[in-house]
Order: sequence, then C-alpha cells, then structure tokens
Amino acid sequence: MKSETLRGIKYSAIALAVTVGISACSLEGDDGEDGEDGAQGAQGPVGEQGPVGEQGPVGEQGPEGDTAGTLTRIATVPLGAEVTGIFLTDEGDLFFNVQHPSGTNAATTSVNEMPINTGTVGVLAGANFNNLPVTLPNSPVPSSDEEKELVVSAIGQYQVLGQTGDTFGTDLPEGLGHIYTLDGEELVLENDMPDFNGFISTAEGEGYLFSNWEELPGGMSRMKVEKDEFGMWEVTEAMMLDFSPVWGTAANCFGSMSPWGTPLTSEEWVVNSSVDSTTSPSWNNPEAVSTDARLGRMWQMTAPDAPNPYNYGYIAEVTDPLADEPVIVKHFAMGRYEHENSTVMPDGKTVYLSQDDTGGVLFKFVADTAEDLSAGTLYGAKLTQDAGQNDPATTGFAVEWVELASGDNMTIRAWIDEYNGIGTDDYVDGQSSYITMADVQAWADGDATYPTVEEGGSSVTAGEPMDNRVAFLESRAAARLKGATAEWRKLEGISINQKRAKEAVEGVDTIEGEVVENAYLYIGIADIDNTMVDGEGDMQLSARVKDCGGVYRAKLEAGYNITRIEPVVMGGTYRSSLTGAERCDVEQLSQPDNVVVMNDGRILIGEDGFQENNTLWMYEPADK
Repeated sequence: MKSETLRGIKYSAIALAVTVGISACSLEGDDGEDGEDGAQGAQGPVGEQGPVGEQGPVGEQGPEGDTAGTLTRIATVPLGAEVTGIFLTDEGDLFFNVQHPSGTNAATTSVNEMPINTGTVGVLAGANFNNLPVTLPNSPVPSSDEEKELVVSAIGQYQVLGQTGDTFGTDLPEGLGHIYTLDGEELVLENDMPDFNGFISTAEGEGYLFSNWEELPGGMSRMKVEKDEFGMWEVTEAMMLDFSPVWGTAANCFGSMSPWGTPLTSEEWVVNSSVDSTTSPSWNNPEAVSTDARLGRMWQMTAPDAPNPYNYGYIAEVTDPLADEPVIVKHFAMGRYEHENSTVMPDGKTVYLSQDDTGGVLFKFVADTAEDLSAGTLYGAKLTQDAGQNDPATTGFAVEWVELASGDNMTIRAWIDEYNGIGTDDYVDGQSSYITMADVQAWADGDATYPTVEEGGSSVTAGEPMDNRVAFLESRAAARLKGATAEWRKLEGISINQKRAKEAVEGVDTIEGEVVENAYLYIGIADIDNTMVDGEGDMQLSARVKDCGGVYRAKLEAGYNITRIEPVVMGGTYRSSLTGAERCDVEQLSQPDNVVVMNDGRILIGEDGFQENNTLWMYEPADK
C-alpha cells in the first residue's frame, strides 16, 4: 500500500529601605530670643549605602488576575472557506477542516506545497493543545493576498492531510469526498465540504480519523494517520465508508464521538421543511426533481429506485468503526430533522441534539439502555425568557422538557418502509404522499385516526389508526404542536467535555489538578435572527447582535439534565448599514458554528460567517 507523506519567574521585587540618621545634640540652657536664620550651609556628601537587610518572608499569593472573557484568534482559514470539523484528541492534537474554499486560491506554503482551493482535512501539526503557553498571542488578521489564501495560525503549522479527490496513490481510486450511486458505478458529486472530524486512537501518535462530507448526497471518510517524532503526520490508509446498506446519506454535517468510542454523524438540511410545514410534497414533483440540483442528485444516487425522504435526516452511528467494512446504523428513534450535532452524556443514555434551521428546536433523547441509541424517549425544549430584558448578551431562558414519544428503530423502520416506491408518477399537485401538517395536528390532538386526503392528510395513512410516526419522522412539527419552542435560528454545534461533565455530575475525579464542580453544555448560534427576534413566541430577543451570533451554555445538573440556558459570549453589534465582513467586528465572533470544550474548560469556536477570512477562536469563560 502506498502511503502519502504530508508536507509538510515570576519576578519578585523587594523594597530596600536605607536610612541615614543625623542627630543634633545641644546643651540645655535658658531659651533666648530667636535670631534670624542664617544662610543654608552646603549639603554634605551622601553617606555610603548600608548593607542589604535579610529578605523577609514571602507574602501570601494574591488573587489570580482576571483572564476571563478573552478571545484568542487561533487561526484563520482561506478565502471562501468556513472552519469546520474541530476535534481535539486526548493527546492534544487539534484537527480542523477548510470547507468549500475559493477555487481561485493559489498560494502555497512549505508545509502544504499545494493550494487550499478545495475541501481540505488538516491538523495544526507540531503543537500540543493540552500544553499551551501561558500567553498565546493572537494570530494576525490576514492582510496580504498570500495570507488570505492560506491557513494562518497562532501556534502550530496547518498540515493538509487530504483534499477532495485525493487518491493517495492507488489507495482510494474513487477519490476522497467523492460520492457515487448506491451501486458504486457512477460518480454523483465531487463533495468539497468536509465537516466533522472524529479520532479513534490505536496507539500513541496514531489512529483513525473520520471526516464528514456535507452535501447532498453526503458521505464519511476514514484515514489512518501516524505522527512522527516532530509532530508531522502521514496518511497510511484511506477509504470512503459504504452507506449503501442504509440507502445512502445526505448532508453529513457536524458530529461527535460517543463515550464508547463510535463516531456519530449528523444528516442536516435534507428534510426540506420549514417551521410551519413538514417534508416538502415536491420531493417527488417531476419538475422539482429535474430543476433542483441537490434533490436531483438524491434521485440519481438511488436510481432506478425512487429515494424515500424518510430514509434521511437522522443521527447515524458507525458501530464497528475499525472494521474492514464499518457498520452504519441510522437511529430513527432520535428523531428526524436538520441535525447539526448530537452529544451523548457520560451516562451513555442522555443525548442533546441541535436543529440547524430557522425555527429550530433543541431536542433531548434518553435511551432505554446505556450505550444503545436504538430505543428511547424523545423530548423537545420549552423555553421561558428572562423577564424584563431582551439583549442577547444578558438574556437567558428557563428550560422545561416536553415529552414527544417513546420508540425504537425497528418499529420506526416499518413506518418508513410504507413510503418506499413513491415515484414521480405518484405526484398530485396540491396533495402530498408524505406526512402533512394535518396529520401532525391530528396526532397532537390525540385523534384516533389519521385524516383523509380530503381533510388534508397523506394518501399513505389516510383514515388509518393513529400511531407515533409523526414524533420521529416530522419531529420539529410534532414538538412545536406539543408546546416545545421552535424558534432557534441556526442552532449549531453543541458540545461538552466528557471528563469535566463526569467529575461535576458524578463526582468522579477525572481532571488532574482541578476540582470541577460545574460543567456545561455549550451551544453555538450562528444567527440570532429571524424567529429569535421577530417579537413573537417564547424568544423575543433584540436584533442588536443579529447575524454576528454567539455562544450559549447550560449547566449540567443531576442526571445530566439542564433547566437553564444562558449567554456566554456574543458577537459585537451588527451594523446593517455596512456590507460584507464589516457588518460584524473582525475582533469579535462572526457566526459561530462548531464548539468544542477543552479539558481546562476553555472552548474552541469555529466561524461560518461572512468575514473575509473566518476564524478559529479560543475563549475562556468567566466560570468554567
């Protein structure tokens, strides 16, 4: 197998007091009248400095200086790109990706020896993020044309591990990120949108790196990587995972590693619904299939079979990640919507999930059995905004959990299969072959049967006995009609630090040298806009921050429950009168996307915004 080697005193000050004493002695007698003052005599010579006295005891250490609230610019990515796939390994290696950079980028570095003008998976080589300097200067805001076309970092050197289309000699002839039809015969898409990274260590300095590819259709790659004694990396194996047994995959966005060591990939914007609708009835509209490029590629992927929309929009687990042919399981019980990310708590049962859409919902899933996500109960968050305020920088929300339904993959799979084989010939204008809002309303109302087609129901379930498919196949609509808050705008990455969470909630000592009493779930919000600022519903924030976005957090309580969400760091004031990058301060957040919590409680934040060069930030919260 051909491998590809990549280009790659404290000081104390003691005050010394030297006293020169001059005594004037006189004989006592009667006091006479004061005479006039004589002229001042000349100043005598300065005496010799006396010996230095013994050093006194060291005083008590003063309070630690306030470093909280500091944003440090770790790196910037090239023109046209967003920061994706932030992943910090146990050994302190930081992987992240450059998603959809400009195809005109031409600059190269001695490390890469190649331009970053297509989807790129990489690492900050030569730096240990578990052992950062006390003071880490900001990476500069790129100013030259060359800097704008490269990854510029404050520490380490960005080393390219793989780019869209790479074959690694003959190891991956189909090309990294390339998506084929389910039979493997026809190339559907040269995907340039790498997202989530997850790493499984197999020995010190080596392991397998899993990367999502976020488009329609989507995919996931696996590269075996090894680090040399100088911190530089080499790819020794590469493959694209086979999703054909689960009818392919779509828009694999961010993700996470489960506590038991399996990658969880998120299917995002394939659902094609809005806050007031279910899956678009145009999924099988012949005109839409022929004119919508993304929808057309989904049909191309499954041809000659029609794609069932309910096969997509889930969290998928790679259950045997190191096998020659990794096994993939889609967890229908965790709900179907535009998944940005899921993060499993250390108990192996509680999972928080984000919906990246306008009018999104924060979901929670509680598995029946630890380390088994195939069955459990799905909840949606009901928010109550802090009274008397609306500024995003200060306004938090109380959280209640609305139970939607309990279910399991097998039962839901049978419901999904009822929509198989629905082709373009079945399309009827003004009707839907898929679940409708009338169906969702009937379920929420507790009706005994589904509505008829004449009543606005789907042709598949018309008049049939009611079941819970709505909760799992149209989860946002179900949550909203049950009272959960469907008002988030671009609810992005959510993250915990597994060690800090376990110590805070369970009292298990996992963080050396620190007593962790509080741990948090961090939530990135790219846009505090639209349904969050429209003056309606549960969320009625001001539009001051708007598209600059921010990061929230929720304290993990007993049983890994959360009951409150509060702001941590917000972007600056949005300036709508300006254009482009100037609308958000380059020294502040601009549309934060992925969030990762470090062992020491600091957070890494990747931007997905309109800055000329998006930034990877490190932030130190006031209370970690």
